[in-house]
Amino acid sequence: MENIPDTPVSVADTSVNSGIKAVFVMADYGHDPTETAVPYAAFKAAGYDVSFVTEAGKTPECDKKMLEGVTQKLLGATKGVVSLYSKMALSPEFRSPKSWSSPDFTLEAYDIVIFPGGHDKAVRQVIDSPRVHELVVNHFPRTQKPSRKIVGAVCHGVMVLSSSKDPATGHSVIRNCDTTALPSKFEQGAYWGTKLFLGDYYKTYGAGSEDVQQSVTKVLAAPSQFKGTLNPGPFIVEDQHYNYISARYPGDAELFSEEIIKLVESFNKIV
Repeated sequence: MENIPDTPVSVADTSVNSGIKAVFVMADYGHDPTETAVPYAAFKAAGYDVSFVTEAGKTPECDKKMLEGVTQKLLGATKGVVSLYSKMALSPEFRSPKSWSSPDFTLEAYDIVIFPGGHDKAVRQVIDSPRVHELVVNHFPRTQKPSRKIVGAVCHGVMVLSSSKDPATGHSVIRNCDTTALPSKFEQGAYWGTKLFLGDYYKTYGAGSEDVQQSVTKVLAAPSQFKGTLNPGPFIVEDQHYNYISARYPGDAELFSEEIIKLVESFNKIV
């Protein structure tokens, strides 16, 4: 996607543990650094206990095209985000993630579950994982209001949820939710604008595959549940019935993080 302004997200880590536990569910490689590092930094600054989980507990790596070289300068993370990512990559939680393949791993222990996006084909490891789908199917219903559990997803991360279907009904866990994800016009613009030097990089499932918006919309009860805007300014969607917040692309990452933190804080105001 196009470069976004430097984010002022704080990287300060409060000494007070809020008791809130957050986990990022990731592939071994390929996630977008902005969609990962910006919420990570915000959660750490809020005092949350943050964890990562990959298929076999391997330390994840975000997409190098977004972090290095010409592609970083033209299309990728800002210098501010690269700095946030470097700090995150050195953290003990990032270097020693949990394993979602472990039979005793569950999402139930976490207050916030995050699915970052990314264009690299390697992110299909998490989008297509039957084990992740099982975990999501078991966990997502726990976010129904007035629960205090939250699920957040950005860009291709929404496809993890749209692909997680209840075996009893065949319906996606977000069938009845309002959601956003990467808009088709954003995806097509990035694909055709970079095709000559990046090939089908911006088509995670290859040239000719359906767009993220199409993939997500088809599992919803009604197409109108997919919300979006082509305005590049920050945009998120919060569902009314579930504690589910979604965003479109890296430009939304700061607002996405802020709204999740606000939702957590709203729980504390409930008598």
